[in-house]
Amino acid sequence: MVFAKLFRRNPLDRPAASLYAEIVARARTPVFYEAAAVPDTVDGRFEMISLHAFLVMRRLKAGGETAQKLSQALFDEMFADMDQSLREIGVGDLSVGKHIKKMAKAFYGRVAAYEAALDGAGETLEAALRRDHYGTVEAVPDAAVGLLADYVRGADRQLAAAPLAELMQGKVQFGPVPTGEKPQE
Repeated sequence: MVFAKLFRRNPLDRPAASLYAEIVARARTPVFYEAAAVPDTVDGRFEMISLHAFLVMRRLKAGGETAQKLSQALFDEMFADMDQSLREIGVGDLSVGKHIKKMAKAFYGRVAAYEAALDGAGETLEAALRRDHYGTVEAVPDAAVGLLADYVRGADRQLAAAPLAELMQGKVQFGPVPTGEKPQE
């Protein structure tokens, strides 16, 4: 009996893994790297995963205790994957923890900035995205930032209206991906 509790899996692990897989799939959508000018780099991919994870976690935060536990399981899944990815690209075992800590701090900073912007309690979403999401890019066309901001607002509305039960089962619908041409510099 004691061992059964010790080795029992968290029932939220499976939906968290499903949500994370859908987040990664959406974050890899080419239009973000083409029309929205997100750099197709390790940093750019981290930003896109973080942005989509934020949107899902924002919805879960409003869903009660079990939904908040799923949000934590999703966070754990995301950073376990980040840990594994760092190891795969050759970051040494002794420095992986420092990198993960830095990434988690960046993620929480973005969560605070994007949440305030979406709630109208801080800078505009465009300003937050320009500073944080595009932080490694010298010049980002306004049209690209606007395209991504419009997408984020739409995805936030879509998630807010979605039944919580779907998320709890590991299913997420972000809404349509943006369309547009690659912006001119």
